[in-house]
Amino acid sequence: MDIRSIKPVFFSPTETTAKIVIKIAQGINPDIITGINLTPPGARSQDFGQLNDELTIIGTPVYAGRVSPEAVRRLRRIKGNNTPAVVVVVYGNRDFEDALLELRDIATELGFRPIAGGAFIGEHSYSNETAQIAVGRPDDQDMEAAKRFGEAIKGKMSEVSTLDDIPALHVPGNFPYKKWVERDAMAPVTVESLCTLCAECVAACPTAAITVADSVATAENECIRCCGCIKKCPTGARKWENAWIDQVRKWLNENCRQRKEPQIYL
Repeated sequence: MDIRSIKPVFFSPTETTAKIVIKIAQGINPDIITGINLTPPGARSQDFGQLNDELTIIGTPVYAGRVSPEAVRRLRRIKGNNTPAVVVVVYGNRDFEDALLELRDIATELGFRPIAGGAFIGEHSYSNETAQIAVGRPDDQDMEAAKRFGEAIKGKMSEVSTLDDIPALHVPGNFPYKKWVERDAMAPVTVESLCTLCAECVAACPTAAITVADSVATAENECIRCCGCIKKCPTGARKWENAWIDQVRKWLNENCRQRKEPQIYL
C-alpha cells in the first residue's frame, strides 16, 4: 500500500506532541501532509468530519498515565472509515501506563484501524528551573527516533496490499484503565511585577480559561493544568503556587530523572 497523504491529528498545548507527530509524518515522506490541530479552544465545537483514505497519526499527551480527558473530548469530533492510524502518546519521563492502550481503543471506537503505536518523551509540564524533568525533550535523538519510526511505518505498509493483511496492534497497558482522580480546581498564577500583559498566555490556553485586561485573570474551573501558558510566557510571569503541584514536582525530580527512550510498536 502506498501512502500518499497523511493527516497528523494532535492535541498539544505545549507543542511537544505536535513536533513528534509531524516528524513521524515526515519520516514516512508522503506527497501531502495536512494536519488537524485539536488544541485551540474552537476545536471543542468544530466538526472535523470523517477521515477516509489518508493515513492518520493521532497524538496526545499523557496525564497521570491516561490520555488527557480534554484530548479525548476533542478526538470524539473526528471519525474514521476503516482509516489506517498510528497512535502516539507523549509523557514526561515518568510512565505512560495505560495511555497508549486507551488511545488505541479510542481510535478503534472512532472507526480507525490502528497499525502502529509509539510512546515518546517530552519535557514534563511541571518541569521548572529547580526541578528539571526531561528538559529539552524531545531532543535531536528523540526526533531522529520519530523519523525512523515513520520510515518503519512506510516499510510496513509497502509490504501489504490491504489493511486486512495487517494484524491487530498490540500495545502495553491494562484494562480497566488506571482510575482517573479528579483534583480540586487550580490554575497557575501571574506574577504582576513580571507580567507585560502581552496575552501570550491567552493564545496558549486550549480552554480559553485566561483573559487579559488591566491584569491577567484565570478561571480555575477551566484550567486543565497543561502548563501551556507557563511554557509560552516570555517573561516567566506565569507560575504554579500550589502545594499539591509542589509535592508532585518534588517527587518527579527525585524519582524520574533517569532518561527514558521512545518505545514503538509495529
